[in-house]
Amino acid sequence: MTNKVIVVVGSSRGIGRELVLQFAQEKSNTVIALSRNIDAMDLAFKAENIHFGYIDLTSKKLHEEMDAVLNAFPKIDVVINNAGRLVNKAFLELTRDDIDACYQTNAIGVMHATQYVVPRMLENGGHIVNISTIGAFQGSVKFPGLSAYSTSKAGITSFTELFAEEYKDTKIKMNCLCLGAVQTEMLEEAFPGLKAPVSPAEMAEYIVDFTFNAPQYFNGKILPVSSTTP
Repeated sequence: MTNKVIVVVGSSRGIGRELVLQFAQEKSNTVIALSRNIDAMDLAFKAENIHFGYIDLTSKKLHEEMDAVLNAFPKIDVVINNAGRLVNKAFLELTRDDIDACYQTNAIGVMHATQYVVPRMLENGGHIVNISTIGAFQGSVKFPGLSAYSTSKAGITSFTELFAEEYKDTKIKMNCLCLGAVQTEMLEEAFPGLKAPVSPAEMAEYIVDFTFNAPQYFNGKILPVSSTTP
């Protein structure tokens, strides 16, 4: 797809970084990368059609931070909510701060960020893709130590269904992908030593294709994307 304005939230490493690079391969697209890690984005993103800026999904000033980067883009076509915060601890060892950190980044921050972009998508429509985890998919295998992470990521699965219902009479579509094992830094935190069958670049390629082609067939859907356990 060409001439699209694409926002990737959570883009400094792993799948998010690959998404930015792959979306930007079409030079007519404008890709805006958002993350807390400005240094990593500065090193990774050199193409002229990539812009990047700082946001913190846990901040109460999130909309102000987003506006500082996105004010120049009154129309947005695609949003990928890819950011994630993982805490790997036994349930009784979780602190309130651990739980808050996961929920603020993985659920509350995603909803708050989406509130900012929706007015810029209403006139022309677009596709919002929420990136969750297979551990948040109902009926999937669950793993010890991931209570805060997986339950917070489950929050955006429900949000996807509710948003699609509320905005079903608009041109905006929202779907959620629950990803299985991908060879990222976060996977190493969750499952040290595990070798995933999919690389960040391979998963990003799938997500790019889904982003452009799925809205014709899907809206408000929670889709597992996993070939292994975990």
